[in-house]
Amino acid sequence: MVRCSFMAAGHIMPGAGRERLSTKRYRRGYVRSGEQMMDNGIEGIGDAITGGLAARAVEPDHGESASEHSETHCLNCSTELIGTHCHYCGQKAHVHRSISAIGHDLMHGVLHLDGKFWRTLPLLIWQPGQLTRRYIHGERAKFVSPLGMFLFGVFLMFGILTIYGASLSNIDIGDRPAVVDVDAARAHINTQMAEVQAEREAVDRRIAIAGSQPGQRARLAELAQEAAALDERIAEMEFGQDSLELIGGPAGEANISGTNISTGWARLDYGIQKINENPGLALYKLQANFYKFSWLLIPLSVPFVWLLFFYTRRFKMYDHTVFVTYSLAFMSLFAIILTVLGFAGMGIPWIPLAAVFIPFIHMYKQLRGTYQIGRISAFFRTVLLSFFCFTAAFIFFVMLLTIGALG
Repeated sequence: MVRCSFMAAGHIMPGAGRERLSTKRYRRGYVRSGEQMMDNGIEGIGDAITGGLAARAVEPDHGESASEHSETHCLNCSTELIGTHCHYCGQKAHVHRSISAIGHDLMHGVLHLDGKFWRTLPLLIWQPGQLTRRYIHGERAKFVSPLGMFLFGVFLMFGILTIYGASLSNIDIGDRPAVVDVDAARAHINTQMAEVQAEREAVDRRIAIAGSQPGQRARLAELAQEAAALDERIAEMEFGQDSLELIGGPAGEANISGTNISTGWARLDYGIQKINENPGLALYKLQANFYKFSWLLIPLSVPFVWLLFFYTRRFKMYDHTVFVTYSLAFMSLFAIILTVLGFAGMGIPWIPLAAVFIPFIHMYKQLRGTYQIGRISAFFRTVLLSFFCFTAAFIFFVMLLTIGALG
């Protein structure tokens, strides 16, 4: 379930404290209307726990006391130990072999995150710029890494959605496309067209009669308005006739709900055809792919942040990556809060306003604190960054649709 995320995280996993994380394969399936809340809750809790373990897996240990052990050499590479970890391969000096220790690691990974989580979260919420700047400048052991917070937020978000049974596959979309009898539709439009044209000719005759009589100026103006309205109806019917020719050809039936697109790539065309035939499955795959490939938002967003400071060499791509990842982590946690409040029926009137203004304020504070820029500069850059966010989200959405069609 976290395989794709760890592909992105694999190159930055620290040596000390590196642990092998095994995950159970996520049981895929539709969230049906008759599914019990308990099933959703179990799956959701599993996702949240996996998020905690994933976040811990990319974190170095900090602040843990050395366990009482008698090992003098590393059990992995036999190097002589001079601390709580092997200075050669990074493995812990003490390796547990008890069930209770596994349970401790589970709870520690989900709720504690080496204590760094509770130092990171307040700064991420209230002082994101300070957190980002301090992490960039080398204060790493004190805080949860950007990727760790991001993974935790994403998994927790989808865990909450699963608990509440929120799924795109629940959207009721007709499984069968609408089919129109082109011949019948064309005959109906032709009949209406003949009636309207006959009425238009009658108005022309009345206009000619009124024009030959004195004192009929008001009557002529009224008839002119009636003629204009009839001309508009005729134009609409002609457009309808042209549309029928486009979707159905000269005769037969037309599928007006699907999208008949030919890209020249047989595999992609086949995927688009399957989406048209089963839109419910397409929505489910869209949500599942968002879950798997959410990490793609990071490389998609970093170039846009770079554009805000392309003229200076003070900031590196690494700085922008840390900024983006912490920002996405906050947005995931914020989405969780809004989701819980929405399902609880609390704060419904102000949730849309919060969804618009709080991310903007957070990006403003993070930009100003991270890059040490003035208020006006930070404000205009935040406006640009908001536009870039929509652009990156659109690209990400198109990528998910493409992946779903090719899958």
